Amino acid sequence: MNFRILKSKEHYLLVIVISMLFLASCTLKNPQNKQQPVGSLQHGALIQSYLDDSGASSLGELEASLRQFRANRQTVALVKRNTKSIAILYKKNALNLISQNYEQNSSLAEIVASTDKPQLAVSILVSLYPIDAYRLLSYFNANKAIEYEQLLAVAVDNNLDPSIVLSAAASGYENTVTPLIHSAGIVIYSQSEGSSSVVKYKEATAADWQPGMSLSWEPIYGALSGSIVHLNADTDYEVKIKITNFDGYTDDYSFNFRTRPNSPPINPNKIYHLSEIYSGGQLDLEALNIYGDEDGYAKIIGDGQVIDASSEFLSAVNIGSQAYIMLENLTIKGGERYGIFAKNTHHIWIKGCDISKYGRVATVFKNGKGYASENSTSPINYDSGIYLEKTGISVVEECEIHSPNGKANHWGDGHPNGPNALQVWAYHPDEEFRGQMIVRNNRFYGTDFHRFNDVIEGRKNFERTGGFLRDSAIYGNYLAFANDDLIEIDGGQRNVLVYENELTKGYAGISIAPNMLGPSYLFHNNIHDLGDERGKEWTAIKAGGLLAKPGGQTFILENYINVARNGLSASGVNGDGTFWVKTQNNVIISAEYNNMVGLGIYDKYQYSGSTFTNDFIYNKKLQSPFLQMTYDSYVPHPLTESSDYASDVELSTPHTLLIDENFLIPNVSKISESAPIPQGWQFEPNNLEFTPFHDQTKYGSLTIFEDFGVSLQGNIWSKTEANLTITANTVLELDLEVEGLPEIVGLAFENDNKVTKTKIIQFYGSQSYGINAKSYFNGGTSKIRFPIGEYLTGTFKYLVFVLDNDISQSKNNTSIKMKNIKLEELNEAMSSDTYNLQERVIIGVDDN
Repeated sequence: MNFRILKSKEHYLLVIVISMLFLASCTLKNPQNKQQPVGSLQHGALIQSYLDDSGASSLGELEASLRQFRANRQTVALVKRNTKSIAILYKKNALNLISQNYEQNSSLAEIVASTDKPQLAVSILVSLYPIDAYRLLSYFNANKAIEYEQLLAVAVDNNLDPSIVLSAAASGYENTVTPLIHSAGIVIYSQSEGSSSVVKYKEATAADWQPGMSLSWEPIYGALSGSIVHLNADTDYEVKIKITNFDGYTDDYSFNFRTRPNSPPINPNKIYHLSEIYSGGQLDLEALNIYGDEDGYAKIIGDGQVIDASSEFLSAVNIGSQAYIMLENLTIKGGERYGIFAKNTHHIWIKGCDISKYGRVATVFKNGKGYASENSTSPINYDSGIYLEKTGISVVEECEIHSPNGKANHWGDGHPNGPNALQVWAYHPDEEFRGQMIVRNNRFYGTDFHRFNDVIEGRKNFERTGGFLRDSAIYGNYLAFANDDLIEIDGGQRNVLVYENELTKGYAGISIAPNMLGPSYLFHNNIHDLGDERGKEWTAIKAGGLLAKPGGQTFILENYINVARNGLSASGVNGDGTFWVKTQNNVIISAEYNNMVGLGIYDKYQYSGSTFTNDFIYNKKLQSPFLQMTYDSYVPHPLTESSDYASDVELSTPHTLLIDENFLIPNVSKISESAPIPQGWQFEPNNLEFTPFHDQTKYGSLTIFEDFGVSLQGNIWSKTEANLTITANTVLELDLEVEGLPEIVGLAFENDNKVTKTKIIQFYGSQSYGINAKSYFNGGTSKIRFPIGEYLTGTFKYLVFVLDNDISQSKNNTSIKMKNIKLEELNEAMSSDTYNLQERVIIGVDDN
């Protein structure tokens, strides 16, 4: 059900209260189909709710009712295969117990043991509750509900990893803190879902403790996990964690750790300049036997020579399995598949490299997809500027990857196939070397019609061992031009951080579908102006697969999203679009409105664990939020219906959001130090002198009307002294009316009597000239609010009025009217006192 928050301020609170009460009831039972309650979509919860409502009591009645069950395809298939067994388990109260604290006693195990086929009962319960599957296996193992070999068979039959519960059990895992350069991931095992945590940290030499984000429940290993961010490099830290269990008892944990340095240690005896070791073809570090160790990396430095490998080599640079390698300032071209390739290794550091012209070129196209040859059975895919295969503990920084030889198809020809900039599979054979990948401050980009598939891509998306895996960070990057995702972190996502990136020109922004472990964190990203080569897009953040590939949570915090289509949406993973997220303090602005288009949040399956808190969500066409979600977990931002405030947020630099201090996110929120500047400038034409500008005036006139307006007719450019200052926060406002079909209509800001193309703001016209602001004029008479500070800054002596139409005077019937012309510094649209909004936090990337 779609809900639009109405624009009327007088009825705002009343509408919210009534609508949320109504929608909260809708999330429990769809009034059109009682068989499909939403808000808790595990298969067992759907079935229990359905049977509770059916009125059936005897085993026969329950089976008959189940035969009439209708819901999603996966749940119906489970019911059809196991009708009698599910009826028995329901009647014995097993389904109800799973929604309670069954782990604290043996009741559920006793029910299973009392059935005719205990192994089948365990297998069915595991399949009915996929998010709780490992917890259930651990419980049945501890309570000896079935034999060890039977439990092993259940795990295998349900595609679960038996080692998690059967080898050492969750209690056998060691609690860890894994530091990166500017962050650290925390995992504490043997925890329960209802536990809460308080995290505090500080530099070892500091006196005061700082608050961190609470840890997140992770159901696979039965752990509480989370991250501390914005740390200093190469610094000692202490962290204290207090965990309160469901029964009120507390446990205290403390750790000491040191963040990693900003650059690796280098072995002075293993520094190689490229010209000393390279004479053409592939740079093969395995053949050269170049490697380092934990005390010092081997370092290869670019010194002007270009690595240019032909397609006879798999990669232009082969690191292979050599470890402790640093590549710095290399220019790399060529390679049949990859610019740089490493496999089964660790401690790789790639800095300042320029990588291009890699990968295969299609010689034949089949159904729009490129193939290397007529005999190829698979389209060209996974060619990478850098591919780190089964490789961990690595850094890629300050690199440019661009201009692959091939290009990806778009979704119109099926799932995109083609090259990427960076491909990561961080599942090293040894546990200690897995994950821990850092990708920072890079520029990876294609072109409008020569695009990547994904820009940053993870391999083995549907496996817990896939992608960046764990304790990894992607930050400070510029990523552009993909026919699919701009960043893909699908797979294992335990303490994977994606923050302070700018993402544009992709079909989707960040993919987290599926999150198979969690938690992962997306914060302070700018996702804007999406679109594949056709101009089509899906969503800024793509999620899904919670039930099909359980089961991790993603935190989506203080991102700035400005797109045509959707903000956060589902993508099917094995037919499952369910996701588990916590969103807070995001700005999500969408421009279009249609069926499944323009939704700030599109949560079709509405998992009850998700929460949506204080997000500013605004659809420009509706001038209000457009959402599909479970509203009992939705707390809207108080100004989310304000079109004026939406404009101010959109135009602010950096983007900021007024919030109540209670919504500040520990260790994440950045308070803006800049305050709105109240000064502004109003155009008052009376007593001003207007003179022709340059040699552009051919004929025509300028007259003043209504004290604050000017009217121009003919073919005329006219200037007046204004002595204006334009800053990055300046907004230009005016009312514009146009008659006829002129070539150029606009305003220019000049310091002399010469035309400067880059100082002309064009709002209308058959020609294109200057800064394009045509989209801000809607025809007829329009009120324009243009972020001039994003395009032009400085001090300007003259304001120039432009009406250009180079035709004979006798045929020229064009005219324009401009009035209420203002330059103002960005100001908040509403008083913060009205809504108790006391803090101004930076949303998205802090450009300062």
